[in-house]
Amino acid sequence: MSELGDTLVIFDLDGTLVDSEPNYFEAGRQVLAAHGVPGYTWSDHERFVGISTLETVAAWKDQYGLRASVDEILAVKNRLYLELARASTRVYPEMRTFVELLAAEDVSMAVASGSSPEAIEAVLAGTGLDAYLRMFVSADEVAHGKPAPDVFLEAARRLDAAPADCVVVEDAAPGAVAARAAGMRCIAIPYVAAQADAPEFATADLLLPGGQAEFTARTAYDWLVRTTPVT
Repeated sequence: MSELGDTLVIFDLDGTLVDSEPNYFEAGRQVLAAHGVPGYTWSDHERFVGISTLETVAAWKDQYGLRASVDEILAVKNRLYLELARASTRVYPEMRTFVELLAAEDVSMAVASGSSPEAIEAVLAGTGLDAYLRMFVSADEVAHGKPAPDVFLEAARRLDAAPADCVVVEDAAPGAVAARAAGMRCIAIPYVAAQADAPEFATADLLLPGGQAEFTARTAYDWLVRTTPVT
């Protein structure tokens, strides 16, 4: 019998399982440059980490006064991102090991992401993570993206799980807020180091302020074992 009992694990994708943010940044930089907004920087991009692509594009339209519709901009950005993602997306090695540890214990897992369904599917297939993570939910499939709890609650519903049995693994403040709102425990691994002391992360059950440099599969697994209720 698994030491993790009825625990289920829901992973964010971008910045948590895989380092896809450079691809999102480059797609965004190209899109904005094509619409007459040069000089989009990594610092500009960091403000949108953890926010769905749709919400990011809507914010760009307001901030930069873009004339094209949100749908038009979104379609181009998604196309560029998919081209980059299919060419190269790096899985964090310790995250892959963590997923494999959970799979060996027959722990049910899912992905809940702000990315489009096409982007999630492409990244999981391209990295081989789809062998373990067969179920995913996109923010495009629910009413509200993070920090609303919708994607996590939908993942739990599809897994036929009670939210209290679910543990979310997240890299961004909106995701940590969403996990708490969903009534789920949260392992927080901040992607942006400067945000590690943000109040949103203070609600996490396990916070690794050093981000991926501090995360190890064994540390996370042992924490799950220690905190799993005895039934």
